[in-house]
Amino acid sequence: MKNNYPKLIGNSESFKNTIRQIKKFSICDASVLLQGETGTGKELSARAIHYLGQRCDYPFVAVNCGALPETLIESELFGNEKGAFTDAREARIGLIAEAEGGTLFLDEVDSLPQKAQVALLRFLQDQTYRPLGGRQEKTGNVRIIAAASSQLPELIDKKLFRLDLCYRLGVLDILLPPLRDRPGDPALLANHFINKFTEIYSMPKKQLTADCVRWLNSYQWPGNIRELENKIHRGLLLAEDDTISIMPPPPDNDRRKGIERRLFSITSVSYKDARQQVLERFEKQYLIEAMRKSKGNVTHASRIASKERRAFGKLLKKHDIDRNSFNTYDNNG
Repeated sequence: MKNNYPKLIGNSESFKNTIRQIKKFSICDASVLLQGETGTGKELSARAIHYLGQRCDYPFVAVNCGALPETLIESELFGNEKGAFTDAREARIGLIAEAEGGTLFLDEVDSLPQKAQVALLRFLQDQTYRPLGGRQEKTGNVRIIAAASSQLPELIDKKLFRLDLCYRLGVLDILLPPLRDRPGDPALLANHFINKFTEIYSMPKKQLTADCVRWLNSYQWPGNIRELENKIHRGLLLAEDDTISIMPPPPDNDRRKGIERRLFSITSVSYKDARQQVLERFEKQYLIEAMRKSKGNVTHASRIASKERRAFGKLLKKHDIDRNSFNTYDNNG
């Protein structure tokens, strides 16, 4: 299944160094810890390590640890026996068993609570685990690749993340460079996303204007590749001819004026109506962020919101939020 190896795009020296590390780390079985800012491509890198390695013909299983309810994390990882807890109506295997022979990718591993950290550490030490409610230990043959935010050192200092677990996860480690430190790559990636979306929408090919290319390579990209993809996606859909021109974000003073205008519009109606407007905006933004964090998975998003899946789905429908719109780069990074 080497053909599943994801396409990694970039010519900058910092990114070429990342590619060299990925290729080197793929030939062994040691655990890997990927660190970097949000949107730098951690899951894409994890997939590359897996599909370049000897485990490529076995499953690659990805889980967002931040989207798992704290009470169900151990059950999700290790499985459970029937009756292990109130809703355990049947026995089920965990993610480790699903990834048998392959790779388990733990995204946002730094969001794991202390109890789950201890359980994961024990598995990393001897590759054994016990399903929740089970009496017999099992052995898992999986490679662990984990991803953490750039806040991991701070969490370790505050004793919120175990240092010994960090050592176990990071036998090998890669620090993914932010897009602002990859000169020339934003324009390359932009053209890649243009090709991707023109194919999805069966649209004719469009070109970036020269001014747009200059801006792409000079902008700081706080949201990294994910932000770039979203801007290209939007720019392509809004383009009125065969060129794409992306406008830079407004300066701070323009944003403040926009906020002031919104506040003025709110105070021009009754308190009750204004309150409803604010709540509606908050609700929609919360739903969008939950769906973005869960990468379009409604079940995970509903868990983040601590709501039943059906009720959460009704809210998505109410605000006309399409789950498929979150199924882009988030599935790869």
